[in-house]
Amino acid sequence: MRKIILFLLLSTIVLLGTVILLENSKENVFTASEFNKKTEQKLTKRVDAVKQLIGNNSKYNNKIAFFIDMKIKSGKNRFFIYDLKKNKIIDQGLVAHGSGSETGIKDKLRFSNVNNSLCTALGKYYIGYSYNGDFGKAYKLYGLDKTNDNAFLRNIVLHKYSKVPYEEQDNPICSSYGCPMVNEKYYARIEKLIDSSDKRIVLDIYY
Repeated sequence: MRKIILFLLLSTIVLLGTVILLENSKENVFTASEFNKKTEQKLTKRVDAVKQLIGNNSKYNNKIAFFIDMKIKSGKNRFFIYDLKKNKIIDQGLVAHGSGSETGIKDKLRFSNVNNSLCTALGKYYIGYSYNGDFGKAYKLYGLDKTNDNAFLRNIVLHKYSKVPYEEQDNPICSSYGCPMVNEKYYARIEKLIDSSDKRIVLDIYY
């Protein structure tokens, strides 16, 4: 009888331990998936807004668009090339934000459309003509919102920089003067898409 009671007691302890482990496991999975879900939901809203902007306007490329989520840390992939037809990310990479956007507070950025602020400006852009500048070939950006309509006058451009890493890392990467600045290898893939498009590609920067 004692053996039966002891067996039942041990079984109960093991069962309780298993339940606790499962609950903790569920909680950890939920936390991680919740973050990814929020990021994905935000991207979906931005995609819908870009699709609405493009509409039936023949000036814009309705197959692909670029999205940058500035809420994601700079050491992680946050520049997304998005297939508007298949509704999925087809490429991604690191991108720097403006040095003026740094606040000194961890994971907290500020944004500005003011000239010489060195800040990233949020909003939708279209990618214009290319030229050769200090960083080689770069693309002029034209702001489509009130939050970034000074982009051309501020000389905000899409360009590459050798010191932007290619692989993700835990530490923050270098910053720009307000331009979306990417790794040379990643830039080569972006460049092919832009140059092969006979219509304007939209770039959306959000937070």
